[in-house]
Amino acid sequence: MTASKPVHAPVLFPVVDQCLMIGGLPLPRLTARVGQTPFYAYDRQLLTQRVKDLRAALPSGIELHYAMKANPMPAVVQHMANLVDGLDVASGRELRIALDTGMNPGNISFAGPGKGEGELSQAIAAGIVINLESETELEHVANLGSVLGIKPKVAVRVNPDFELKSSGMRMGGGPKQFGIDAERVPTTLKRIGELELDFEGFHIFSGSQNLKSESIVEAHNLTFELALRLAEHAPSPLKALNIGGGFGIPYFPGEGRLDLSPIADNLAVKLPDIKAQLSGTAIVIELGRHLVGEAGIYVCKIIDKKISRGHTYLVTDGGLHHHLSASGNFGQVIRKNYPVTIGNRVGSPHTELVSIVGPLCTPLDLLGDKMELPAAEIGDLVVVFQSGAYGYTASPTRFLSHAEPVEVLI
Repeated sequence: MTASKPVHAPVLFPVVDQCLMIGGLPLPRLTARVGQTPFYAYDRQLLTQRVKDLRAALPSGIELHYAMKANPMPAVVQHMANLVDGLDVASGRELRIALDTGMNPGNISFAGPGKGEGELSQAIAAGIVINLESETELEHVANLGSVLGIKPKVAVRVNPDFELKSSGMRMGGGPKQFGIDAERVPTTLKRIGELELDFEGFHIFSGSQNLKSESIVEAHNLTFELALRLAEHAPSPLKALNIGGGFGIPYFPGEGRLDLSPIADNLAVKLPDIKAQLSGTAIVIELGRHLVGEAGIYVCKIIDKKISRGHTYLVTDGGLHHHLSASGNFGQVIRKNYPVTIGNRVGSPHTELVSIVGPLCTPLDLLGDKMELPAAEIGDLVVVFQSGAYGYTASPTRFLSHAEPVEVLI
């Protein structure tokens, strides 16, 4: 039986007397304050620092937008809205949350295939930017705008003729449900002009969760080239060019942090020429996971400790129904352990080989497999790191009808 290497608290979270500190509170006290397990906790100072670090690293001409799908908790979105230049939503419900923040509607965009008629009407009435995903959607938006007596603000989401190499999810290049194929965009732009819609610009997104700066640099260069070619067909000057994101965070052993320096250096070289050719165009980088992923933890309590044929299992009150990503069932081909620790015994010299499972009647309910962790007892707190993005809302919380977790911003 092979154990994964011991996983201790990432340096983002301090440890005092073997207890993880979240927002200045020791984990047991935070748990008492929350009033239950399981729960998600997000550290507002870490959120603020991540945006501050990005602004310091990237050229001043870059605008930052937060992709709410990563974590749409209203308190988190409100906090982020005070730090970034814009928001991107992926549903009508997310749009309502975004509008509640007071963000200028013109700085809110709506992406995603298959937007419903009601969602499109919401977006048009709110005055936000709709990222068009198909020619059909373009016609729907135009018709709804006519009914409402409002000129819709639209951008074209482009499915580029390249992909973001080494990305966790490739969302551009080849046939995709996302965006309009680059070679079809000129015709779409002509139609936008005929319909006299309010043209905002392009959204060119090619992939996500990338830790290789050279891949992101290449994608940025190709994105700028494509945008300049397509801009020649635009019905009016571009107000914004959203070059996507793709910035990843490390999850698994052997993964290093994304080096922002080559990305920033390349942007600093490219931006003067781009801004000269696209005068008055805002250059936007849209990030979700990179902004919030490392600022969050998932916490559950050990309710049983059992040994089965020589192997120790820590049975918790949480599991895949709360954190599908950590269970390995959210896109992993080969399951790998998220960073996990016993939050009230961090750094204990006494360790043991364990698997961490939840209460569900399925062998898929696995939060940590064969991990060497601090020796734990019933009542101790299991912490899953890197849980600030695609956690609660990406999970089947109604599966087997167990109680749902709560979320707190600390």
